[in-house]
Amino acid sequence: MTDTVDQSPAPPEQIKAIPVRHYGRWVAGVVVLALVALIAVAFSNAKINYSVIPDYLLDPGIVSGAWTTLYISVLAMVLGVALGVVLAVMRLSSNPVTSTVSWFYIWFFRGTPVLVQLLLWYNISLVFPILNLGFYKDEMNQVMTPVLTALLGLGLNEAAYMSEIVRAGIQSVDEGQTEASHALGMTQGRTLRRVILPQAMRVIIPPTGNEFINMLKTSSLAYAVQLPELIKRATDISSTSLAVVEMYFVACIWYLLLTTVFSIVQYYIERRYARGSTRNLPPTPFQRLKKNLRMFGSFRRPEVAR
Repeated sequence: MTDTVDQSPAPPEQIKAIPVRHYGRWVAGVVVLALVALIAVAFSNAKINYSVIPDYLLDPGIVSGAWTTLYISVLAMVLGVALGVVLAVMRLSSNPVTSTVSWFYIWFFRGTPVLVQLLLWYNISLVFPILNLGFYKDEMNQVMTPVLTALLGLGLNEAAYMSEIVRAGIQSVDEGQTEASHALGMTQGRTLRRVILPQAMRVIIPPTGNEFINMLKTSSLAYAVQLPELIKRATDISSTSLAVVEMYFVACIWYLLLTTVFSIVQYYIERRYARGSTRNLPPTPFQRLKKNLRMFGSFRRPEVAR
C-alpha cells in the first residue's frame, strides 16, 4: 500500500505588525519644548523680582480689589441674565414693536465696545445733568458712582449676549411641548416658566457659565471709570512700590484662582442638568480619584510561602 500524502495546506506565517512611525509628532514635540524653554529662559532673565509676588498676594488692597471684582461681576451677571430672559421673550414675541425693540437693543450693545459703553455711562451727566424721578432728585454726577457705572455698563452689555443664549435655548425645545401645554389650559407665561425654560436650561447653562467667567475678566475694564477692582488696586500699589510687572503677575494669579473655582462650579451645574439627556453620567474627577485610590489600597503583595 502506498502511504497517503498529507495535502493539508501549510499554516500561514505569523503576521508581523510594524507600527507606523510618526516622525512629525516627535519633531512637533521637540519644537514645542524648545519654544517653552526659550520663553522660560526669557522670563528667568527678565528684570522681574519674582520674590515679592508672594508678599503681595494677600495684600489688603489686592484682596479688596479681588472682592470688588467678584462683587461687580456677580451683580452684572444677575442683571444680564434677568434682562436677557426678558429680551429673548420679546425677540420671540409676535408683537412687531417688542421684537423690533429687542432686536435694536441687541444690535446696539453687541456692536459697540464695552469700554465705550462704560465711558458713556460715566459721562451721562452731559446728557442728563439732573436725575428727577419725582420722588428722588439729585445731580447725575452724584448718582453715577463707579459701582453703578460698572454695573450698568457691564450688565446691560451682557444682557444682549444672554438674550441670544436664552433664545437659542428656548428654540431648542420642541414646539410640541408648547402645544401640549396649551391643550392642558396653561397660559403662555406659565408654559414658559413651567415647561419651556426648565428644558432649555440644559442648553442655556454651559454658555452662561462661560459668559460669567468672561465677565470676571471683562470687569477689569471698569478700571477706566475709577472702580477700585483688582487691576486698579494692582496699578495703585505698583505706582508706589515700582513693582509694575510683579503686580500684574499678582493680578493674573487672582484671576486664575477665581476662574478656576467657578469653572469647577460650572462643571457640576452642567452635570446636574445633563441628567435628563444622558443615562450614565461620566465619573467626576473626584470619583475617578477615589476609584484610583481604592484600587491602589486594595493592591497587596503576594505572601511568601514559609
